[in-house]
Amino acid sequence: MKTFIFDSFAALSVQAAEDLITLTAAKEHPLVCVASGDSPAGLYKHIVDKVRRKELDTSGWLFLGLDEWQGMNGNDEGSCRFHIDRELFVPLGVEDRNIFFFDGRATDPAAECSAAESFIRDHGGISVAILGLGLNGHVGMNEPNTPVSSRTHVAQLEAITAQTGQKYFSKAQKLEKGITLGLATLLESSILFLLVSGKKKAGIVQKAFEGELSEAIPASLLRRHPGLRVYLDEDAASLLASSQGARR
Repeated sequence: MKTFIFDSFAALSVQAAEDLITLTAAKEHPLVCVASGDSPAGLYKHIVDKVRRKELDTSGWLFLGLDEWQGMNGNDEGSCRFHIDRELFVPLGVEDRNIFFFDGRATDPAAECSAAESFIRDHGGISVAILGLGLNGHVGMNEPNTPVSSRTHVAQLEAITAQTGQKYFSKAQKLEKGITLGLATLLESSILFLLVSGKKKAGIVQKAFEGELSEAIPASLLRRHPGLRVYLDEDAASLLASSQGARR
């Protein structure tokens, strides 16, 4: 595990984006797993800016969505796909054939889960998975006490996840379940990026990275992965006892 601490979210975002570019450069068609939410938004902006300046070509990249609210897809304002479309896929002009994203409106969620696993296998595995950290320690929609052996599945959401998720919608939504890549699936990725910012995340950062490895804190299980890279701003790292991360 490598931990990097930055004095600002902007600096964190730029470095994570540059590291993503470097670590995928050797692959003609890297498969990048993308999360929605606030944490990776700056990374996506930097990637888009570099493409627009013709400093980067992502036409060969493949993309996999991390998760989606059940009952929603890209046509729903506030859905995970809606945000990724707006922040990344549309600005980059990514073709649909280069994307797998869960359709939370699908009548057969199990088939969606199987299709995600097949997409990963068919493209040689996930090159880099970009992840955020929930206030309860979840990764994707793998809530506390999700088995580390879990593969892609429909998850029952905790109340804090449903409550936090309301910020992405213009009016209140009933958020009860989601479709997500499982912990075992994510741990098979070549590299994991975990991006965390803000003082409100400091407590869970401390538990995840200085506490016991436990399914009660799903993010703690990522420490088993030799390719884990954790990007923190100073606020998110503020409760770590040693602040061992390399400062940038």
